[in-house]
Amino acid sequence: MSETTAGQSTEAFAGPGARWLRTVGHRGIAPLMLLALSLAFFLPGLAQVPPLDRDEPRFAQATKQMVESRDFIDIRFQDEARHKKPVGIYWLQSAAVEASGLGSKAPIWVYRLPSQIGAILAVLLTYWCTRAFAGPRAAFFAGALVAGTLLLGVEARLAKTDAMLLATILAAQGALARIWLDRESGRHPRLAAVFWVALALSVLIKGPVGPMVVGLALVALCVVQRQLSWLKRLYPLKGGIAFALMVLPWFVAIYLQTDGAFFDEAIGKDLLAKVGSGQESHGAPPLTHLAAALVTFWPLPAFAVLALPMLMRSVKSPVVLFSLCWILPSWAVFELTATKLPHYTLPLLPTIALLAAVLLSRQSGDAEQMPSKAWRYASAGLLAVPVAGVVVANFAAGPVLGTWPSPPGAMIAVLALLPALAAMRRLARGAAAAALPPTLAAGLLLIVATWGFTLPSLSPMWISPRLAAEVGTVAGCADPLVANSGFNEPSYIFLQGTDTRPLSAADTAAFLLEVSQAGGTGRCRIAVVEAREEAAFLAALAASGRAKAVPATRIQGFNINGGKKLDFGIYRATDLNE
Repeated sequence: MSETTAGQSTEAFAGPGARWLRTVGHRGIAPLMLLALSLAFFLPGLAQVPPLDRDEPRFAQATKQMVESRDFIDIRFQDEARHKKPVGIYWLQSAAVEASGLGSKAPIWVYRLPSQIGAILAVLLTYWCTRAFAGPRAAFFAGALVAGTLLLGVEARLAKTDAMLLATILAAQGALARIWLDRESGRHPRLAAVFWVALALSVLIKGPVGPMVVGLALVALCVVQRQLSWLKRLYPLKGGIAFALMVLPWFVAIYLQTDGAFFDEAIGKDLLAKVGSGQESHGAPPLTHLAAALVTFWPLPAFAVLALPMLMRSVKSPVVLFSLCWILPSWAVFELTATKLPHYTLPLLPTIALLAAVLLSRQSGDAEQMPSKAWRYASAGLLAVPVAGVVVANFAAGPVLGTWPSPPGAMIAVLALLPALAAMRRLARGAAAAALPPTLAAGLLLIVATWGFTLPSLSPMWISPRLAAEVGTVAGCADPLVANSGFNEPSYIFLQGTDTRPLSAADTAAFLLEVSQAGGTGRCRIAVVEAREEAAFLAALAASGRAKAVPATRIQGFNINGGKKLDFGIYRATDLNE
């Protein structure tokens, strides 16, 4: 059916230091080891790091409003329709919130749980995909590389679509790989069912991205094999009907509820705008994704470069053909799309890990098969540079923001250099299997340093949680009604509450005066005014007869979206009566 049997026989990892793989690469142990590895890499910082503007709190706030309103069809951010992505991730986040029992008071880490689960599934499904072509040692190697990747680690901690999307694509591709490898004789209705269910889930989570990646790979396989007959192994009629039954109910419901506005926004204004122009200042030239991947895919590029000479000698093998059909067409689309963000190429990351792991497992260790010095040194360099960059960032972030870096974070980051140097030396000798453990150790130390200590300690950049906490302190009531002027970040809306009102300076003054003029009746009111808006705010108060107003307190911070220092005055309606 597949290359598994052959992969086991050639899966030597014969270089020095490969003995450990014979233990952790046992098929009964490897998935459990990958689960433990995933938890170690993805859990630090999950609860400590506040909402990261801007996409994450937009998703979380829309989910929060679903839970509050009990409307699980339409997607809204306050009063504004959020018609950019389908409903799948909002349903998953809503399920996490409901399961927590905390309702609308659930903290951000609850909304991040689907991404955590998606990232863990992505690691385990990388193992499953690789097992179609090789034995458990190579599959463990591929899964471990994916678990340690910087980009997936970020997506595992953000309450958005991409980690779970990756899991659905891997499930579809793992089924497709097995069906394709056994295309001459086998019929696998269960694998076909996995394929269609995973594809439907990918559509509900992020629209056309999943079908694009899987569909382009399927078309490329047909072109390479010069045959279409094997497609019947996918049960296209039954599968297509099942796919439609899973996807269409919500799409029909949202069409009826929004009178078609969802599709106008999601396709006409979001998808096509990203393809044709650099949306939200994220335009970049072709090959930008390739350059970014050298850092964001760390440590994978180092091992992929070491495997490249083997790729050139194995270009006709099934694992190479399938992987290249998965990677090349979609990568070309991402490079040619005007809008570019690092996570766009995430669906292709596990394929590179799969290919690198299988090819490296076949190296016999003979001098003749050893990559040249240039390849080995390039591999070591690609491992070193991102590590050094993260270490420097752990020291530099604090002074840039006007605070001291976290001492534990800085010291743990420095400690990461020791296993990183050991991994570099082993890669320079061509010993990929021996290099993986110290590479993972370095990555884990960097994760703990950055997410567990340094990021949570950078208080100047966490403006929204500090403002929400200070409003709660000075309000004098349990549930204040808040207006803000000059600071409309989604994280603040999520933390302060759905009825927080982003207003102009004049409207913020009028909002604050409503309770004051009514003699203090109703909910207490707070105005959060950024310094650039304060003159207009105070002028509006003076025009109403309030010649003087003094903020109850002030908060300073640094907004990383725009790179500006901000200064806020927090005003209470009760103070206007004094």
